[in-house]
Amino acid sequence: MTGKSEARLDIDPSKSTILVVDDNLQNLELLQAYLEDLGCEVISAVDGVKAMQAVAQHNPDLILLDIMMPKMSGFEVCRRLKEDEATCDIPVVMVTALNELGDIERAVAAGTDDFLSKPINKLELLTRVKSLLRVRHLKNELERTLAYLQEVDSPKKKA
Repeated sequence: MTGKSEARLDIDPSKSTILVVDDNLQNLELLQAYLEDLGCEVISAVDGVKAMQAVAQHNPDLILLDIMMPKMSGFEVCRRLKEDEATCDIPVVMVTALNELGDIERAVAAGTDDFLSKPINKLELLTRVKSLLRVRHLKNELERTLAYLQEVDSPKKKA
């Protein structure tokens, strides 16, 4: 790859919004502190209901989602997001202390894009977040390009 092509694959995390959802305030603060290194906007929610409201209000680029929460579990939040056409493309990373195979299968069935196990390793978190943000931004760029090409091609079909 040329240097120019590589530069186009880099994303600026400071232009991204990440939603962190955890009912444990210490975990929430830790994740927020780790994400400060990226310079992105970090918003938070303390339960599944507030998470759904935050998604509707902020349309985040990525969601870090605890599984075991009051009011609505992370499984249910993820399932609802993935079933909704408006939110199905938002990458969701399940953050959990659960290690049972059944829990992992349930998270996959709900549509999670990735997992992080507690206790959180900062390097692992930042690496996965950067990777998923890159995929999200490249997909958005592709969709804009395809829409533009369709728009440019439309007058030719009418003529």
